[in-house]
Amino acid sequence: MAICEFSELPPKGALLGLDPGTKTIGVAACDVTRLIASPVETIKKGKKLAPSLERLFWLYDERKCVGIIMGLPVNMDGSHGPRVQAVKAFARNILEKRDLPIAFWDERLSTAAVERTLIEADTSRARRAEVIDKVAASYILQGAIDRLAEGWN
Repeated sequence: MAICEFSELPPKGALLGLDPGTKTIGVAACDVTRLIASPVETIKKGKKLAPSLERLFWLYDERKCVGIIMGLPVNMDGSHGPRVQAVKAFARNILEKRDLPIAFWDERLSTAAVERTLIEADTSRARRAEVIDKVAASYILQGAIDRLAEGWN
């Protein structure tokens, strides 16, 4: 496979959601019914990408996923800056190691929305820092599976 449109994702099966950052990768997943996305874990990026990808592929295989939804940090005006290029490069790194479908999801304001929700839930600053990336990945994946359920491509 490769980077694909939503319509090219397998119509059924579990998906992994990713919120790739500069230091971490937030990971979320949904089951085969694609009803609810759940936070899974935050993978810390080291100096070498290989260990992070190994963990990512292990989670993908363990959950029997059929594709990845990756958050794309588009600027508020819709333009693509350096962060978008970094995410696309990360997707290419994944595809160099494994042939699987990856679709992008516009993640504008996802981290801000999650942060607000965690603050409203009276989550401590330390706990927010610990969970923000995987919860943001869940928010991204939930938006994508909701849109898929509506039949939107």
